[in-house]
Order: sequence, then C-alpha cells, then structure tokens
Amino acid sequence: MTDTLQLDKGRGAQFNPKNKFLKGEYLQEHAEAIDDWEREKINTEYIVDDSKTLVNKVTSPDVGMLYSANPYQGCEHGCIYCYARNSHEYWGYSAGVDFESRIVVKKNAPALLRKFFENKNWEPATISLSGNTDCYQPIERKMKITRALLEICLEYRNPVGILTKNALVLRDLDIIQELAKLNLVRVFTSITSLDEKLRQVMEPRTASYRSRLKVLETMTKAGVPTGIMNAPLIPGLNDMHMHDVLKAASDAGAQWAGYTVVRLNGAIGEIFKDWLYKAFPDRADKVWHQICECHGGNPNDSRWGNRIVGDGKFAELIKDQFKLYCKKYNLNETSMDLNTTAFRRLKNRQMSLF
Repeated sequence: MTDTLQLDKGRGAQFNPKNKFLKGEYLQEHAEAIDDWEREKINTEYIVDDSKTLVNKVTSPDVGMLYSANPYQGCEHGCIYCYARNSHEYWGYSAGVDFESRIVVKKNAPALLRKFFENKNWEPATISLSGNTDCYQPIERKMKITRALLEICLEYRNPVGILTKNALVLRDLDIIQELAKLNLVRVFTSITSLDEKLRQVMEPRTASYRSRLKVLETMTKAGVPTGIMNAPLIPGLNDMHMHDVLKAASDAGAQWAGYTVVRLNGAIGEIFKDWLYKAFPDRADKVWHQICECHGGNPNDSRWGNRIVGDGKFAELIKDQFKLYCKKYNLNETSMDLNTTAFRRLKNRQMSLF
C-alpha cells in the first residue's frame, strides 16, 4: 500500500471491508481502482433498536470486568484501532466506516436495566458502561441514555464503572458524585498520548487529551475516584509517550492505570493497515512489523492474557516501563473494589411500605 489516496481526516477507517457474515454485498474496497465512483461525504445515521437485553456477562478472563452494558453499538469517535469494530458485523454492517457512521441506539436501555435489577437472581456486581463502545459518544448529548442508566444505578445502588474518551461525562457529575458517596462508581478515561496531532488522526472525533485530563481533575476534586487506560499502546506510534501520559494522569488525580498492547483481530487488521500506510507511510513498515513482533509474528494473538499485553522482548519492555512509571507516580496502590452491599430492589422496598 502507498499513500496515493488522501487520508479522510474526519474518519478513522478509510473504507468498508466486507462483512464476513454477509454472502452478497455491493461495496467500495479500493477507490483508486474505480474511476467513476465518486466518494461522497458520509453522514452519520442513527438506528433505533428495540433491544431485548442490555447487560452482558463478560466471559473473557483477562478483560477486567464481570458485566457490561452498552447503550450504543458502533461509535462516532472513529478510533482506528477499536476492538469493538468486529461486533458491528453482527448487526449486518461493516467494521469500517459503517462502525463510526451507522450507530445503533438502544432507546429502551433504561427500562431493560430496571427489569434486570428487579430479577431476583441478580447478585449485585459492578456493571461497566462502555465495555464495548463509548457510552458518552456525541449522540449521548441528545439521547441522555447513559445519564438515565446512572440514575437507575443510583436508585438501586448498584456499582457501575465508566470508561470514556469524551468530556461529556462531566455533564453527569451530579449523579456520579452521589454514586461516589456510596462507593458505587469509578470513572476512567482512555488517554493514548498527549500528542494532539496524533490524536486527530488516530482518534478523529474524540475529546482532546487536555479535556480528558480535565475530566480526571474535575472528578477527583469532586470526590470521585478516577483512573486511566493508557491503551492501546502501538509500537512506533505512541508507546514512547507512556511516561508523559502516566505522569500527567497522576498529576490530575488519577489513582489507577492500566494498559494494553494493540491487537488487530478480525477485520480490524486490514482496516488499521490501510490507515497506517496512508497516515504514516514513512514508518508504516516498521510500526506494522513491531506490532506483529508483539503477537508471535501476527497482528493478533487470541490467547488469554497474551492477547492483551503482547509477547516477546518489546512487549516485556513495555510491561517493565509501565510498572516502573506506575510506582514512580503512585498509581495502582489501592484496591478498586466497589460497594455491592448497598443494593436494593425497589419493588420489594415499595411493598414493605404497606
């Protein structure tokens, strides 16, 4: 691949790869080979879905969460490396441009969460918002589904984890503060670098890094425990920024930090590689080979544990540096356990009043 095409800076993915679940499709895979196919501006489409369930049990032992709830599928942020892209194929769309321009909105998510909490078999545990896609992506400003979910978690006093790249989370500080008083919430933001030029290309529709640090600072001052994910680390692009990211996060009040090494499973591999050679043609070969070195010669490793942090000398170097910087900046010194003893079912509580 060469940079013969101009990079569409408003998007992460530059094309729609074939959906492996669909037998017949009409799509553009190589624009440079089709002279009469005019590339038009793609407007974001919102598809309302009447979902049957919301809370998912996470069976992956190395993800660090037990349950997740995603009010949206697909994500307008357009992060090129996003592991959630493959899940968009289950909805009949592509993991490429479709993922960031055709957003499924679970409008009935609040009702589903209430129903879930009233189930007598539910044993309170932390539910992570944004386990797959960002619960504070731009459409949330209008829909306010995530805000409603937080209100319900507060009503039932069920612990909730938040991970976002959007400063919109500050809108809901009033609810989050009340959750924090009962030790029912942790707010994490993902910070991959402090280089804004890199962010604009790699995460085109996300909040600035400065805004994300402001989230940590504001939440911490309000008494809300915070942390960051320095993830994913991409060899040759942002791995060298780890020290500055962790220091800035600690200075802003973060108590915890985590990281992952980029893994390019499924359709993400070809989407990322296409973007890489267009965005950074001068170092694309080196970056791609280093990514593969972290996964046994492949861009992806599906083995539990290894797939998250990588394998080999370069992955070990990243791991050692992460431990060193966390110790230096007093990160991960305390437990992240949330309160599961305050949970209450509202129907039972209402009946007891009579």
